[in-house]
Amino acid sequence: MIGNFINLATILVGGILGTLFGKRLSENLRQTVIYGLGLFVTAYGISMFLKSEQILVPLGGLLFGGMLGEWWKIEESMDSFGKWVEKKVSAQKNSNTSEEEKQRFIKGFVMASLIFCVGPMAILGAIQDGIAGEYQTLALKGVMDGFAALAFSSTLGMGVVFSALPVFIYQGVITLLAIQMQNVMSPLMINEMTAVGGVIIMGLGISGLLELKKIRMGSFLPALFITPLLVWILELLNIL
Repeated sequence: MIGNFINLATILVGGILGTLFGKRLSENLRQTVIYGLGLFVTAYGISMFLKSEQILVPLGGLLFGGMLGEWWKIEESMDSFGKWVEKKVSAQKNSNTSEEEKQRFIKGFVMASLIFCVGPMAILGAIQDGIAGEYQTLALKGVMDGFAALAFSSTLGMGVVFSALPVFIYQGVITLLAIQMQNVMSPLMINEMTAVGGVIIMGLGISGLLELKKIRMGSFLPALFITPLLVWILELLNIL
């Protein structure tokens, strides 16, 4: 749970600083920070992938997982859910100033919660934290969330700060469930799941932060579960 606490702290700190000082940051500074994070995230993903002991296993997990993700329309579901919530929140408007502030708070809370919760790094990081006790992915996500919270809170206010609570609960539940899986996960399963997670993180860096190429990364989430399953099957058949 260490990574989850780090993520909680970074959102709180980023949100509070953004509320107090965010408007003083230039657009060039914000962009440079985002690109710096993008380069680091990509490099971190590569380092995770290099942990693979059976390089064809994460490839199979990524391809089969990607096909399942497209079949289940995971990317569309994530986008639709976010748009639905944003539409519901934005639909209520009132000329009264205090009511406008209230809606601004709600919008900041809901939008930030969605952005921080709905993503491969939240799921991957929480699983790694629970199964292997590796909190680096959640810590890295925490740094990204902290800067994002700073930017969001500069315009949406304190609602962004309170989004730290649902993020903490969401990731905490996944971590606790992952802890229960420790007894059924072999070291090789964990290594190959980490490797395929590294590929997903590389994709996030290239697509979401560096904006070099739009990639439907949500569709690859099933690979996190398909890859250990492939290892289990191959071990059962004495191929590994």
